[in-house]
Amino acid sequence: MGRILDTARDRVPAPLLDASRVEPAALGLDIVGRCAEIDERAMGLERLAKLRAELARRDYAGALLSDPINIRYATGSRNMAVWTMHAPGRYAFVATDGPVVLFEYGTPTQMAAQGVFDLPTVDEVRPAISWFHFMAGPRVPEKTRLWAADVIDLVRRHGGSNPRLAVDRCEPWGAQLLIDAGIRLFDAQEPMERARVIKTPEELKCLQLAVDVCDIGIDRMRRALRAGISENQLYSILHETNVAHDGEWVECRLLSSGERTNPWFQECSNRIIEPGDMVAFDTDMVGPFGYLADLSRSWVCPGRKPTAEQRKLYEIAQEQVLTNIELITPGLSFREYVERCWPIPEEYIPGRYSMTLHGSGMVDEYPTVTHAVDWDTWGFDGTFEEGMVLSIESYIGAVGAKEGVKLEEQVQVTSAGAVRMSQAPLTDALVA
Repeated sequence: MGRILDTARDRVPAPLLDASRVEPAALGLDIVGRCAEIDERAMGLERLAKLRAELARRDYAGALLSDPINIRYATGSRNMAVWTMHAPGRYAFVATDGPVVLFEYGTPTQMAAQGVFDLPTVDEVRPAISWFHFMAGPRVPEKTRLWAADVIDLVRRHGGSNPRLAVDRCEPWGAQLLIDAGIRLFDAQEPMERARVIKTPEELKCLQLAVDVCDIGIDRMRRALRAGISENQLYSILHETNVAHDGEWVECRLLSSGERTNPWFQECSNRIIEPGDMVAFDTDMVGPFGYLADLSRSWVCPGRKPTAEQRKLYEIAQEQVLTNIELITPGLSFREYVERCWPIPEEYIPGRYSMTLHGSGMVDEYPTVTHAVDWDTWGFDGTFEEGMVLSIESYIGAVGAKEGVKLEEQVQVTSAGAVRMSQAPLTDALVA
């Protein structure tokens, strides 16, 4: 499995990490200037209008949102997104025909006075009522009743006689209070995901910007890869690059080397990368403005030539990604796409990636398109449309074999087909 880094004695020399510093200008990118060009006001209003159209289509009075990704999409407001993924300390009520009320954690009154919530999508900011145990302790029932009273009042005032409310996350004891008050609850994820399928012009700029920042990180990782660096140290370069360019977080820790590349989905560790090791990673990077760059690359660590098996795995994965990208055109159904997809060789089917592709926006989004062998189990149909952004997946590794290869490319669906968004080398780019 390879040697594990002992942080008490193993130190990667500073020049190793310094060698990874590549300025954006080296890639022909102006990240700061392009951030300033994003019209956040227009983007926020367009997103909110799309969400409200989906709520109206389903005859919902509004939506109660606690998922920080949904709050960001609907309001443009960002506050401790990762923490509130597990600690629901902020939420938003979006009336289908009425105001957007943001219930904010912390000191929203003082923050609002300083213009922190000066957003065209937010009509009112109130202090959130934290009704989870970390904040409320034994007073959870009391705080839950206060929270529910606010929600019930908003639905009745702005929904009129319509009691239908879309909710994304809600503990059952809170949901029961809403139901007891006559409110009918529905899944908010469906209208949220459907609103996000077709990207606005400003969203497409954000997504390209995120990919460009990710490309800088990938380039730095590629330059830093050499025997003696650990998986964690190599992957940290992506985090550093993202944050330095106003990005936000990385969703997963998917970088592995050597025998840890098979099977896939092993998170990075202190394992020391050795000459000739396969090194595979998936960026899952939430970059500037909260938009996703989801790319995968696989390299052989310098110091030993790639083996014939490594080249074979890479060529197969590369063919799968490039072939499937070429298939995507507006109007093509998911089922037609699956039937035409590049056929995975029999020996690699058991270890296949869990899907052929998925939508990309603020994070992984609808649609997920399965493999032909999985269609009856969890496939569903739909249609590719211009303005979608997709990530095309491949993992090639035989069960029980030493190594595997992970590749993934993010594309924009245009009238002419799928256009690759990344400049990071993919074709015949096995050697770092």
